[in-house]
Amino acid sequence: MVTKLEIVGHDFDVTERIQEYVEKKVAKIERHLSSIEEIHVDLSHLKSARSAADRYVAQMTVRGKGLLLRVEERADDIRKSVDDAADKMDRQIVRFKGKRQTGRGDGKSAAEVAPEIEPMPEIETEEAPVIVRRKKFDIIPMTEEEAIEQMKLLGHDNFFIFYNAKASAVNVLYRRRDDTYGLIEPSVR
Repeated sequence: MVTKLEIVGHDFDVTERIQEYVEKKVAKIERHLSSIEEIHVDLSHLKSARSAADRYVAQMTVRGKGLLLRVEERADDIRKSVDDAADKMDRQIVRFKGKRQTGRGDGKSAAEVAPEIEPMPEIETEEAPVIVRRKKFDIIPMTEEEAIEQMKLLGHDNFFIFYNAKASAVNVLYRRRDDTYGLIEPSVR
C-alpha cells in the first residue's frame, strides 16, 4: 500500500535536505507495518521555549486501517527531534503489533458483529445551542484493556471513546483524579 506523507513546518522553513531526512526516517517506520495509509509530520521551532533543548518539536501521526499512533519529541536540533520521534514511533508500532496479535478469533468482521443502531428522534427546542466545532472519527472495536493502551499511545489525558467488542456498545473510558480509570456505558431508553 502506498503511504501518503505530509510534512508541515510551523514557524520553520522545511528545506529540501530536511524533507529528505524526514523521508528517510519515515521509510524505516513503513517497513515495520504494512497497514499504514498516511503519515503526517509537523515540524516547528518554538522561539519562546523555556529551555534551548526544547526549541525544535517534531510530531508524527500515523494513520492506517485500525491504527492511529502519535508521538511528539523536542530537542535543540531539528534532526535530533526527528530522530527521537521516529525511534519513539518505532517502539509504539512494535508495541501495537504485539497487542494486535490476538483478535476475536471467530473470523467475523466488526460490521457483522455490531448491532444496528436506530436513529434517535429529533427534539425541537426554542433556541438551539451553537455548535462551533464538529469532529468525526472512526471507532475501532477493541477490549477495555486495548482502549486503555490506545488512550496511553495517543496521549489522551482525559477520555477516550471506543466500541467495546465484548459489550457490543460504544463506551467512554476516562482517567480519574487518583490515576485509575472509569468506564461510562451509555444505554438508549
